[in-house]
Parts: sequence; C-alpha cells; structure tokens
Amino acid sequence: MNCRFLAILLMTSCFGAIEIHAQSGSYTLSGFIEDANSGEQLLGATVWHAASTSGTTANVYGHYSITLPEGKQEVLFSYLGYSPQKIQIDLGEDLKLDIQLTAGLELGEAVVESSASERIEDQVQMSKIEVPIDQIKKLPAIAGEVDLLKSLQLLPGVQSGNEGSSGIYVRGGSPDQNLIMLDGVPLYSVSHLFGFFSVFNADAVRKISITKGGYPARFGGRLSSILEVTMKEGHKKEVHGAGSISMLASKLTLEGPLVKDKASFMISGRRTYLDLLVNPIIRNASDDGTQVDPRYFFHDLNAKINWRLGDRDRIYLSTFQGVDDFGVRTRSDFNGGSDDIDLGLDWRNAVLALRWNHEWGPRLFSNVTLMQSSYDFNTGFDFSETNTSGTSSETTRFASLYNSGIRDIGGRIDFDYAPSNRHFVRFGGNVTRHRFLPGATQIILDAGDEFNFDTILGSPDIFSTEAFLYVEDEVKLAEDLTANVGLHGSALAVEGANYASLQPRLAVNKRLPNGAALKASYAAMTQFVNLLANEGLTLPTDLWLPSTARIRPQQSWQVAVGGAKTYGELEVSLEGYYKSMDGLLSYKEGASFGAGAFQTNGSTWEDAVTQGEGRSYGAEMLIQKKKGRTSGWLGYTLSWSDRQFDEINSGNRFPFTYDRRHDVSIVVVHELSEKWSLSGTWVYGTGRALTLNEVQYGSVLPSYYGGLEPITFEVPSNRNSFRMSP
Repeated sequence: MNCRFLAILLMTSCFGAIEIHAQSGSYTLSGFIEDANSGEQLLGATVWHAASTSGTTANVYGHYSITLPEGKQEVLFSYLGYSPQKIQIDLGEDLKLDIQLTAGLELGEAVVESSASERIEDQVQMSKIEVPIDQIKKLPAIAGEVDLLKSLQLLPGVQSGNEGSSGIYVRGGSPDQNLIMLDGVPLYSVSHLFGFFSVFNADAVRKISITKGGYPARFGGRLSSILEVTMKEGHKKEVHGAGSISMLASKLTLEGPLVKDKASFMISGRRTYLDLLVNPIIRNASDDGTQVDPRYFFHDLNAKINWRLGDRDRIYLSTFQGVDDFGVRTRSDFNGGSDDIDLGLDWRNAVLALRWNHEWGPRLFSNVTLMQSSYDFNTGFDFSETNTSGTSSETTRFASLYNSGIRDIGGRIDFDYAPSNRHFVRFGGNVTRHRFLPGATQIILDAGDEFNFDTILGSPDIFSTEAFLYVEDEVKLAEDLTANVGLHGSALAVEGANYASLQPRLAVNKRLPNGAALKASYAAMTQFVNLLANEGLTLPTDLWLPSTARIRPQQSWQVAVGGAKTYGELEVSLEGYYKSMDGLLSYKEGASFGAGAFQTNGSTWEDAVTQGEGRSYGAEMLIQKKKGRTSGWLGYTLSWSDRQFDEINSGNRFPFTYDRRHDVSIVVVHELSEKWSLSGTWVYGTGRALTLNEVQYGSVLPSYYGGLEPITFEVPSNRNSFRMSP
C-alpha cells in the first residue's frame, strides 16, 4: 500500500476530527468503569448511547470517553458477565463519571445482552479473538494444570508445535513472530517443563486475547500475531486468597487492599513438587558407593501493585519471574577418592513494568511505561575427580558451561484522544535497548599446579536500539462504514547498520442491511529480532539474535477479507487471508545449536544461517458462544504454508514444518451447578511435514584393521516431503 496515500488519509481524518470537535452543542462523558465488588477496572467494557446509535469501549485501563448531545441522555454501560447499568444524565458541560458494575450471580445468566458496540459485526478489528478466563479455567487440563496457551491452540489459525507443546504457530508463522506481552512487556520464552506448559498462571491473569492479522498501528515488531495477557490488579476492598494442588504443582494467590479503595496488591506463586517426592526414592535406590541427586522443578511468581493517586492518576507496578531447573548430580566413591558429575539445564524469564496513567481531560488519556525484560538459558556439565593419598588430596576439574539470552530495557508512551464519536485517535512511541547474548561456552580445565585453563568461546554480545512511532484513527466514515487507518514507523540502530521501515495499516468494516458485516484489512510488518530454532528439539535451546549489517530484518504484508454476524448468543466469523514473508532466518544445512558451531575458522553465528522467504494463505471459520450455561466454540482452518531458501533444499520451495492443511477443534463447557461443570475438547489436524531418508544402499570401505568394512549410505528426501499421520 502506498504510504503517501495513507498519510494523506490520516491527515484528512485528523482534520476531520478537529472540525467535528469544534462543533458546539455536545459534551464529553468520561471516566473509569470498575467492578463494584473488587474495584478492578473492567477492560473493554461497553458504553452505548442508543439515541445517537453511537458507542465506545473502555481501554486496557478501564477508561472511557464518549461525546454526547447537550441535554438529558440515557447511557448504557455493560460488560460480559455483569449486570448492565443505565444512567440518566443531564449534560450541560463535560462530565467525569466513574461507573461500577455488579457481576451477575445466577448460574448461566446472560446478564448482558449484546449492545451494538460490542457485537462482533460492529468491531472494526478483525482476526482478533478473546476467550474469557473463566471459560478457559473450565477446560480439560493436563495433570490438573490449566494452560492458557494450550487453550489458544484450539482456535482457528493457531496451531501447536510438537505434540503437547505450549508453543503456538499462527497463520504459518514461527514462534519468534508472535509478540507475547504480559502487562505490555514482551516475553521471550513462554514455556515450562520443556514446552509442555506455559508460564502463564491462570489464577493471576485477568484477560487474554490474540490478534492474527489486521494489526492496529500501535503494535509492531512481529510478523504473525499479537498476544496480550493482562494480570489481575488485586481486590481493593478486602483480602482474598485461593490455592490449589494438582498432580503437577501447587499454587497460591493472595490479593487485597493496601489502602482501601485506593491501592491494592496481587501476588501469585506456583511450584512443582515432583522432585521433592521422587528424589528420596531415587537416592535410596542408588547403588552402593554411588549417590544420584536428580532435580527438576519450575516455579514462577506474578506480583502487581496499583495505586490510585487521585481522580486522574494511577500507578501500576507489575513483575513476573519464572525459572526452570533440570539436572542430575552423581557422586561415586572409590578406593582413594571420588568422582562428581553435575549435568544441568536451566532457563529463566524476568519482567518488570512501571506504568503511569493520566487523564489530561475528558478527551485525552495517556499512559507511560518503563519496562525491563530478560531471558537466560544455561546448560553444561561439571566433572571433578578427587584423589586422596594419606593426608593430601588432589582435585582435577573439567567443565563446559554454555549461556545465551537477551536483555531489554525501554520506555513507551501512548495517548488516546477522542475528539468526537466519529473519531478515536491513538498515537505514541517506544524505545528499547537490546542486549543479545548469541551464545558463549566457558571451558574450564583445572589440574592443580600442573595445568590451568579457563577461556570463553563464542560470539560477543551485540547491542542494538529499536524505536517506533505510530498514529491511528478509528473513524466512522458513514453510518454503515467504519475504518481504522494508521501508520507505524520503526527504526533499528545496530553495530554497523541502520534500518528504517514505514508500515501502513488499514481495516474497514461495512455493515450490510441484514445486520452482518463485511471486513477487510491490510497490514505491513517489520521484525528486527530473530530466533534461531532447532525444530526437532523441545528444549529451549533457541538463540535470540538481532538484524545486523549482514542479516536484514524480517518483513511481511498480510491482507484479509471476511464476514461476521451475531445470531443470538452465537458469534460467527469467516475469514480468508494471504501473507507474504521475507528475510526469514534458518540454520544452513549441517549447522546447529551450540557455540562450537560458530567457531570454525573464526566464523560467527552469521556464517551459520541463511535467509529466505515464505508465504501462508487459507481460510478460517469460528462459531463462538461466550455466555450461558453451555458455552464453547467450533473452529476450522484450511491453510497452506511454505518456505524457500537458496541454500536449503537446493533452492526449491518446500512445505513449512508446521504446515497443516486441515485443523478442526470443538470445545464445549456445560455448567451443572455453581460448583460443578463438564467440559470436553476434540481436535483433528493434518500431520506435520517432515524429512525422511528416501534411499538407502550398502557398500564397503577399507577397514582400519585391514580388509573391508560394510557401511550404509542414506539419502534424505526433499525437505518436508513426507507427512505424519493426523
């Protein structure tokens, strides 16, 4: 799409917004929408003015702003699962009004009838799905542990990787192309237990949504999806606690007021305990003279504090810490000494965010975020042998310790400006300082006084600065035509290179006479961070790396068209999409994980990779029911996805590893009573693509010991030319 055309459209839209704002005879109603019981903000609550057939939704902080005619007005406030509230007001000036909604108490009660502004056909945004947390908690869970990402894998266009993995592949993209944000801060690894569980503790999460296309301009930096996870804020009125024990882990959540009605906290912790139960048994079963101490556990901690400083200011401080530790240590005693071997593998995430909201006036709202995010991966072994002779002892040690990771620190500012009911403008920017650790191996050899060696092999750390600016306007062009038009501009400064990119965004909603809506969207995306992944491994041995002077950024454009309509309590949507990708990164054939792969003849990680292109296209259908005693969804995906690299598969195009032609999912939740519910899921998917040996033949070679030695040669098929069973 021509960026000049989009800029003209944006300017026209903004001038129109100013002109409408200048009109007299109207005033703005604004404030926050909260839960009457807990005081938590209701993200995405609906505000509807039937007389003018106009409405709006609260932003991610529960703030709303709507412009209404002068005089007596009736406004409806609603939120899924809450009793709607009608307010009678007499507008003679701008009015600030905070609203408290009460949760519905009756089982399966449809306490909210969909107002026009919350129906799927009235939303400009397409390719976005939100699943209620309460519904997710009732789905079947492995070992009793609810997993948010596994629930998203049941949605159309979202696929799992290896069986049981919590990773997600969206519309033919790879895991690094998903922007996963916890309270607005990117997360770089979302797996526990070698990928079988995600890091998201459902007891600490208030809202989750995924956007697969038609991305608004306020988002950028990834090609395939935007996953927004929002933590609970904490009860502002009284202390509450909840805990659970499953076959896998135990968890405890506490929340309550720090200052009643003004400040609150939430803290939630989770830990596995399998190691505490199994380790004593293994130790007792060890052979005489050998002690075995295996370990595996993961734990995570979510914590959040929010403080209402006044009518117009709020501060939020949130953090997440997650750790996985796997390994085994053995000690063998022998006559005159002992051996110690410690094999280990651990990875950890850390996120910290400080946010400040300010309401500048009835039409202007801002949020400032300071953030820090880090991911570290460590593996290796440490061997030592101690020999004792009389009163003296001598220890020899050999260790190989590998480390990789990424560290971010940054800041972001966002503005919401609502000049009229026909325009909702968002603009802002972000700056992030990246530090990449591409992989380093520390080699230690200590033989006492005779020999001592300690060195680090691997690529040096890489520093880069990434920034973006954006502006978007959701504009009502006519009574039956709404659009979201925006522009996202990003830039990267990295050692020896600078990149800049303009990315236009456009989404259009056309209402039809029968109540349905036709939707279309276009989005260009640029990604400056890359993930080198070993597709055959479920271990978190992936390397995060930046674009450099030799590695160009990943880029994509995606177009989607579809329709949507609400039938009673059923939301029905159908979409078709096409996505083109360039600058994709992959290991060259024969290259692999490990710092040693980057050290031959002084080579770096850039010598071990190649870049290519990809494409993905298909159709998706979703029938979803979010409320009532029986809820759930039916999803179907028909898709194709492939890749092409000059240095892989002889330069020929080949199916993406997770190309899946058909994907069907059925999810049903039925509430029997306030305490009991039944749920079930059914999934069918085409098998993943894989490479097998196509030809095998035998031969003989001269043996080192004389004579001939038989040997078998295997010739692999073309890349991913075979399919696993469904």
